[in-house]
Amino acid sequence: MKSTRALIMIGVSIVVAIIAVVLASRWISQQSSINTSKLVVAATDINPGTRLTPEIIKLSDWPSGSVLKDSFSDLKLLENRVARISLQKGEPLTEPKLAPVGSTGGLSAIVAEGKRAMTVRVNDVIGVAGFALPGNYVDILVSTKDDSRAQPNAGGVVDPSVSKLVLEKILVLAVEQEARQDQTKPKVVNAVTLEVTPEQAEKLDLARSIGQLSLVLRNQVDNKPAMTDGATKKTLLRTKEEQVAEKPVAEAPKTPRKAAKTAPRKARWCQQIQTGSGMIEQCY
Repeated sequence: MKSTRALIMIGVSIVVAIIAVVLASRWISQQSSINTSKLVVAATDINPGTRLTPEIIKLSDWPSGSVLKDSFSDLKLLENRVARISLQKGEPLTEPKLAPVGSTGGLSAIVAEGKRAMTVRVNDVIGVAGFALPGNYVDILVSTKDDSRAQPNAGGVVDPSVSKLVLEKILVLAVEQEARQDQTKPKVVNAVTLEVTPEQAEKLDLARSIGQLSLVLRNQVDNKPAMTDGATKKTLLRTKEEQVAEKPVAEAPKTPRKAAKTAPRKARWCQQIQTGSGMIEQCY
């Protein structure tokens, strides 16, 4: 009798547990379907300039409360679009990450509107030992000769050599034929492609024709201009005494002149005297 009652209780417990599991799974599936949305994400790592195809993008569930602005929920809207930056697997696609409609792919698709891509030849030193990678920012120095700034040194020798910072915060688009922006290891290359404005392209073309270029790697969030005057051999080899002598001497503040004090006039005693010729006055 006791064993039969125990078996009944065990059976009832198993049935209740199965019902609870079924109800819980239904509730979880309903909640997930309510709180998620379909977004287009990268199905694999995508390099800049790559044309999007159904093989490299897909729809994925995304929390409805975290849907990104300018994202896509339809794969057809991305037909023939081109990636402008590197995309990681599972990363949502948004409009700012894509090249303008009509772009055909390649490096030209990742050049910003109003900018140009220009390649300069570098070596392991000029290229910052391979650390000038796509996505980094560099400053550009030119070492040349400027006769207008040449000044004789103490020995009377004139040296027109000068080094000047000509361009600042220039984006590196590619190194050789590589435009991936997810690289972290240095890569020594022979050419670097930079994103410049038309005016900057003119300066860069002139700079590489009149002297030797050097790239200077800079912090990506540093927007403060350097505002340098350039370095010459004379300024480079100045002694401390010469530096002190070149500093303008501050003039001593002029103190206002005080008006000269006049001695107070002493009070005089006067008297009138009657004379034969008339009345006269004498003071003492």
